[in-house]
Amino acid sequence: MDIKEYMQTLGRQARKAGREISRTESGKKNLALLKIAEALENNRELLIAENRKDLDAGKINGLDAASLDRLELKPSGIQAMVEGLKQVAALPDPVGEISDLSYRPSGIQVGQMRVPLGVIGIIYESRPNVTVDAAALCLKSGNACILRGGSEAIHSNQAVAACVSEGLKAAGLPVEAVQIVATADREAVGELITMDQFVDVIVPRGGKSLIERISKDATIPVIKHLDGICHVYIDDKADIDKAIKIALNAKTHRYGVCNAMETLLVAEGIAAKVLPLLAEKYSEKGVELRGCLKACSLIPGCLRATEEDWNTEYLAPILSIKVVDGIDDAIEHINKYSSAHTEAIVTEDYTLARRFLREVDSSSVMVNASTRFADGFEYGLGAEIGISTDKLHARGPVGLKGLTSLKYIVLGDGHIRQ
Repeated sequence: MDIKEYMQTLGRQARKAGREISRTESGKKNLALLKIAEALENNRELLIAENRKDLDAGKINGLDAASLDRLELKPSGIQAMVEGLKQVAALPDPVGEISDLSYRPSGIQVGQMRVPLGVIGIIYESRPNVTVDAAALCLKSGNACILRGGSEAIHSNQAVAACVSEGLKAAGLPVEAVQIVATADREAVGELITMDQFVDVIVPRGGKSLIERISKDATIPVIKHLDGICHVYIDDKADIDKAIKIALNAKTHRYGVCNAMETLLVAEGIAAKVLPLLAEKYSEKGVELRGCLKACSLIPGCLRATEEDWNTEYLAPILSIKVVDGIDDAIEHINKYSSAHTEAIVTEDYTLARRFLREVDSSSVMVNASTRFADGFEYGLGAEIGISTDKLHARGPVGLKGLTSLKYIVLGDGHIRQ
């Protein structure tokens, strides 16, 4: 297979399909989404069987626990994909939405219209659900997409892709609107991220090394985040019951996800009360604790944290803990070590909560809630194409509007500039 020629063919087909999808009415796009959901429901057993092939191969090839967790497609995962499709279908179509329309002194009306980005290239590892999330969001936002999943999920992705194609055909839309790269050759990625004439945006989802490579080599704009070093700060005015529930959930709900807490910050005034209670619960879950000198003095068996720990996304049952003087110290630590993904404060002090929201510079900032809520589905976006920690175009979970852009429109009636 000539990889360059193959990828160029995918690009040409995507560009052509993208033009058709960009002008497709909402009802037809929604029908396609519902037909894809129907296909997934009708092929549950096949999807799980194909996913089992990938899991078995992953274990043989030495994939770690976090990677296997992301790769596994459970019945609940299939149901979540189905619900995500239905939720996206129910969302307002952003394409063609006009905003800020106003008259100028000249008599013209000036506003902005939301339009698709065009063709989106998505490169991802594990997580076969990304195939459905990407297809749903790109389709609803009027974009075509080229998807390149990891070799470790080849069977799962092909099975999901077949359901997507079935839904597109049933709705009378071009199957080329969602194309899966059929080769695991790494050269295909290099071609995809440099096909400026066919692809408008690249979205990488996976490990840090993948995202760093894409960001470095792509000649096309990239929507991305590198790490998920997320923090929870327990203020000395926190409700202890809330603090324990949130800190436990943020770390132990799932380990191999980017919105899991990696560092817990605790105000010195409440540390002696809350840390022993939390340490006991973390111990029950098998979480290894690494703390500063003060944290270690309050937690038996706590290992001493190093500078590297504050900079590490573990994606594992390991947690760094630091006792801080108060909110100033907490914010300083977060803004120094955070990957700008998600941070949370637990406090009953409204003024401090507002200050935390204002001064912490991350894509999602929360009050009295687990960092695990930093997710497109939980935010009501239906699904997400990824999470962006960049500050331009899109930030945080990227849903429908993040896959569109704005253009200025002008309405006149024979107006000429004087």
